[in-house]
Amino acid sequence: MSRVLLLLSRTSYRAEAFVAAAHSLDVAITVGSNHRQALADLTPGGALTLGVGDVDRSVAIIVRFASDYPLTAIVAAEDDFTPVAAEASDALGLRHHPPEAVRSARNKAVMRQQLEEAGFPSPWFQVASVEDDAEAAAGSVRYPCVLKPLALSASRGVIRADTPEEFGRAWRQIREILAQPDALTRSGHGVAKILIEAYMPGGEVAVEGIVVGGQLKTLAVLDKPDPMEGPYFEETILVTPSRLPESVQREIVSCVQRSVDILGLDNGPVHAELRVDAERASLLEIAPRSIGGRCSTILRFEPEATLEELILRHALGMPIDEYSRAPGAGGVMMLPIPDAGVLREVGGSEAALEVPGIDGLEITIPVSHKVVPLPEGNRYLGFLFARAATPEQVETALRAAYAKLDVKIEPS
Repeated sequence: MSRVLLLLSRTSYRAEAFVAAAHSLDVAITVGSNHRQALADLTPGGALTLGVGDVDRSVAIIVRFASDYPLTAIVAAEDDFTPVAAEASDALGLRHHPPEAVRSARNKAVMRQQLEEAGFPSPWFQVASVEDDAEAAAGSVRYPCVLKPLALSASRGVIRADTPEEFGRAWRQIREILAQPDALTRSGHGVAKILIEAYMPGGEVAVEGIVVGGQLKTLAVLDKPDPMEGPYFEETILVTPSRLPESVQREIVSCVQRSVDILGLDNGPVHAELRVDAERASLLEIAPRSIGGRCSTILRFEPEATLEELILRHALGMPIDEYSRAPGAGGVMMLPIPDAGVLREVGGSEAALEVPGIDGLEITIPVSHKVVPLPEGNRYLGFLFARAATPEQVETALRAAYAKLDVKIEPS
């Protein structure tokens, strides 16, 4: 039987979906995580304890494990584990993006540098250390600009500045974020540095795909109908299929394919974020992983399959050419955290679920737990799902259902 190693963080939203996909494909599963599984001793070959900070050590553990339990594929569910998955796959001769390409894609400054050197249209940018003089840095840039940490995801620490004063405030916020323990444990490619780049106008979209032998198979183009203008860039609604003209969607996909070519991503999932201004598409970033959170729930394919099944099929060497997005429209709303404090109640859930088109609601932060909004926070309150015949109906349902929710947060 084929065996897949699933790399999942302790707080992963994706475990259930990937495990279900592996079962549907009748493959054995080993879960690699950054915390010890409670029943690890009772399930030989079923679990590995790995870290994200020391990639070499984790790879050595995986290689030793594979000598007893041969692996057919290694798949990282989240961004943190993608370097481990790439290096271990390379060591074992398994299908995956090359390690160097994964490192380049995950480091926002390296990504920008490689794209620029290849002649790919890019905004102006520069890199600074949090230890640099913020006032001097503020005087050396053009406005408006965006400051972002090199290694964090989910819009954490991404802040727009229109003036030197706003630049200074953003700099201090990012420095505090990068001093937090979870940020410091991210991969060692410069979490204490800040990428400063031009603010790109336009609407924002996402592209979900799998690269097969260097060729991008586009699975979905997702619209973000809420304006993403700053000062913070919290994602809320994602809807697919896109309502943009076909010519614009072709330009979006072409932009992602060119980025894939330049960075050398050749086998595995990719998730790209872009800005679209009129008919011009500009890459914000591209990640060597699939879409995060519970968002993959809205992606359905024919013949019947989930996104996680397609990712595992490709990693296992199985064809995915026959699969295409299922008819109809789907959407998700990542529920924002309005204030910092302690979550006391989320009321109105039953009323929200009664809205026509609403397909589900998951509150992922337990009551009595601390909540932190962007740009400091790294979690959403939960996820609201909708399905309907058209993208317009999906967006309407999500907004109507969200209006029914009553979130009570006690200041801490």
